[in-house]
Amino acid sequence: MRILSSFFLLFCTSFYAHALRLPAVINSNMVLQRDMPVPIWGWGEAGAKVTVFFAGQKKETTAGKNGAWMVKLGKLKANASPSTLTVKGNEEIKLENILVGEVWICSGQSNMEWKVSQCANPKEEMARANHPKIRLFDVPGHTVHPLPQREGKGEWKVCSSQSVPGFSATGYYFGRRLHLSLGVPIGLIGSNWGGTRIEPWTTLDGFKSVPELSEQAKSVAAYTQETQVKGGSPSAIYNSMVHPLTPYALRGAIWYQGESNGAEGVTYYQKKHALVKGWRKAFQNPNLGFYWVQLCNWKKPGTTPGGGDGWAKLREAQTQALDLKHTGMAVIIDLADAHNPGDIHPKNKQDVGGRLARWALHQTYEMDALVPSGPLYTGHEIKGRKVHLSFKNVGQGLMVGKKEGLNPTQRVTGGTLKHFSIAGADKQWHWAEAKIVGDQVVLSSKAVKKPVAARYAFTMNPADANLYNMDGLPAGPFRTDHW
Repeated sequence: MRILSSFFLLFCTSFYAHALRLPAVINSNMVLQRDMPVPIWGWGEAGAKVTVFFAGQKKETTAGKNGAWMVKLGKLKANASPSTLTVKGNEEIKLENILVGEVWICSGQSNMEWKVSQCANPKEEMARANHPKIRLFDVPGHTVHPLPQREGKGEWKVCSSQSVPGFSATGYYFGRRLHLSLGVPIGLIGSNWGGTRIEPWTTLDGFKSVPELSEQAKSVAAYTQETQVKGGSPSAIYNSMVHPLTPYALRGAIWYQGESNGAEGVTYYQKKHALVKGWRKAFQNPNLGFYWVQLCNWKKPGTTPGGGDGWAKLREAQTQALDLKHTGMAVIIDLADAHNPGDIHPKNKQDVGGRLARWALHQTYEMDALVPSGPLYTGHEIKGRKVHLSFKNVGQGLMVGKKEGLNPTQRVTGGTLKHFSIAGADKQWHWAEAKIVGDQVVLSSKAVKKPVAARYAFTMNPADANLYNMDGLPAGPFRTDHW
């Protein structure tokens, strides 16, 4: 009996190894990326001919010695009518209900993982989440591996009141905004793990691309199949939870992470470069849009003019990483619950997703008239006792604003700008009087005769920071010094 069981197991294993199969991410209900080559890949019997049929295209190839095969469909036009994709080899696989549109991966730690059911207005949002042209793919569980894995798990689901509760709230609200604005199908891929650092999400090639991270690169390059890795090991999460998705054709990625690297500054800037460059290479898209969330205000409001505490330098690193092309950053220092500032998971993910979507619509989809974010500091000029600050993304102008919950930002007529500070050569910081003058903010303080530097919202929780543009988007924190 044991011999028969062993024979049966060997037969099944051999059959599976030669059976025509596809990765989990290529399946019924998926959205394929429009306007770029689309890889379709899988495994089968070595040397077997494989043919893929879709949208009038026929692509042929031969499985390699290890059974792996891949074809690339030519550029596809957006199509909201369900279609069938057929793969023929020694067997035939038919995938149904396929759409063509825009595909994005949504990744990070718990604030990206936080589900629609856990965030603001869950009942109302779930009840009206029937968007059959939006499709959701969620990588299940939390897994690691020392080496890049080719096969993973997950399934595509049609967005509905039944499927959306367990999906990333930030990802869903981002995708919904794109769908309603672009009028094309949207595919969203979620791969998240709460409490994780950026390093385990980063590829070996990513580490190699940044000289300052050579030690991490050496460490990952030395991994073998037997290396014991954990959730904090460099590349370990990427290998298991992202690599099996590659090279699925994507337009871009949204990223909400940083809390677990919160004590860092310039090192996080380096790691962000490694993350973005590595993913762009892995997904074979050097122009992959990459938009991230700057960390929210958290804990007790900052009360010292110099600030510099908590996540101040981490947010600065997130801003500096915008020197990467095709990137953007959603500023959310105004979205923490005022009644519960100690909650590291702000419930208002509607605005988070919406602000990420503005970047994508403006930059990736070239809606130039749409202001992508709130004012971002670009430079300053000192004139006597005053500091004149300049910004980009001013839009129709600057204003004093107030944001409460899910309500739109309100302009505070006659309001006073807060959380600006200036210092002289003695490096002693003082709260500044701040006034909007055209598209600039002008600072002064009776305590500082010769100012040399300025800061804005440069603290863990700049709760009273209130500079916005007329679109209701908050200005990003900054400092002009390097002290």
